[in-house]
Amino acid sequence: MRSLVDFEEGVEKVLSRLARKAAFADVLLQGGHGVTVRVDSKLFDVSAEPRLQGAVFRLWAGERWIEAASSDLTPTALERCAELLERGLGRVGGPGAAPGSASTVREERATSSARPLSEMAPESLLALAKEARGWGLSQPSIAEAQVRIFRSNDQRLYLNSAGARCLQTIDRAVFVVAPIAMENGKAETEPLVRGGEGGQELFGELTEENVLTAARRSKELLSAKSPPTGEMAVLLDPSVAGLFAHESFGHGTEADQFTRDRSYLKPLLGSEVGPPSLTIVDDGSYPNGWGTLFFDDEGHPGQKTKLVDAGRFTAALHDRETAAAFSTRATGNTRRSDFLSRAYVRMTNTYVEPGELSLDELVAETKNGVILERGTSGIEDPLGGQMQLKVKAGHLIENGKITDLVGSMALSGSVLKFLRAIRGVGVRGEFRIESGFCGKGHGDYIPVGSGGVYLLSQAVVGPA
Repeated sequence: MRSLVDFEEGVEKVLSRLARKAAFADVLLQGGHGVTVRVDSKLFDVSAEPRLQGAVFRLWAGERWIEAASSDLTPTALERCAELLERGLGRVGGPGAAPGSASTVREERATSSARPLSEMAPESLLALAKEARGWGLSQPSIAEAQVRIFRSNDQRLYLNSAGARCLQTIDRAVFVVAPIAMENGKAETEPLVRGGEGGQELFGELTEENVLTAARRSKELLSAKSPPTGEMAVLLDPSVAGLFAHESFGHGTEADQFTRDRSYLKPLLGSEVGPPSLTIVDDGSYPNGWGTLFFDDEGHPGQKTKLVDAGRFTAALHDRETAAAFSTRATGNTRRSDFLSRAYVRMTNTYVEPGELSLDELVAETKNGVILERGTSGIEDPLGGQMQLKVKAGHLIENGKITDLVGSMALSGSVLKFLRAIRGVGVRGEFRIESGFCGKGHGDYIPVGSGGVYLLSQAVVGPA
């Protein structure tokens, strides 16, 4: 695949042409490719992800944005995009500057690693997957082990009529090892999942010890007790705390929801919503995070935004248009899943910042309740402020001690009630960020990170 820079001269000509007709014009070029390896009892597969490449031009037409995209980057195809936009501008155009502040950043950034992912041949990935599967199958009661390894390269070049030029290349990798334990017709799995931005060092945790631990946990789930039911003290592990941050102050603070009056959080901006020990952030600059980016798709640098600062709801996530509507600045959260998808305000890495209590102290403070572990999914009600978080397993806490393993369960209830009941935040030594994908509506999936530390509050739980 040719580099995006090879098409830059032709794209700049079209951008200059459009800038003479509109108050503002920009273009995002994207190129990407990847490799996926899947190994299980029926499949040894290595597949190349589609080599997606193209561009999307955007103009401010006086009252709204208009766009045209092309997967063909030849001069003729790019000129057709310009003609489509010019015709559209003639139908809806009018006076008025584009909303918000345009990026003027001129910078090139790329993932740095002494051992780039591109130097790891597909056959090496397959060999690693086969070895990991063998480790899982070596444990008693493990009837199957499924392994998936994915690596990707995403290159984006953003140019605008204000002079911005942002070129970024991001390498990401993730692996999933799912040992499946089976006894008496019952099956359980505790997957080992790790991912991030970087090089071959991302596979450093794909070890025999970690796979065997996942296999043992899978087996233990076969004899887990039923989870408790009702309102009680709940201690979220870092993965579940991350789900909570994502669902409560992730989607709800994407400011395009504010402009549509679709977020219960909008009237609470500036208010105290939790204890002083609680800080929740979205951080596109977090080192090597799965959702990390150098620039967003409007050319604004990835950055850290404190959504909740010492218990106070202090900020939302903005693109340039929502920032203008609320007299603030863009936060580096404009993201497209690809050049064929529209730009939305989106999360990057959303997490709970560390507090001061160790896990032992949090367990003692809980007295009686349950630890929710290994978050799997979550949903939120952006208008009503309700949430539900599902987890793979947990442990009872009885008289300030961790006791029996319990099976999958769900936490549900009011976000604001949960926030006000928080009475403990874990220390940095237990901090971690998980890798995942997030959609807006029913599609447009992008890589996002979520995580944090242990978080103690009160909520309703029951079987998932």
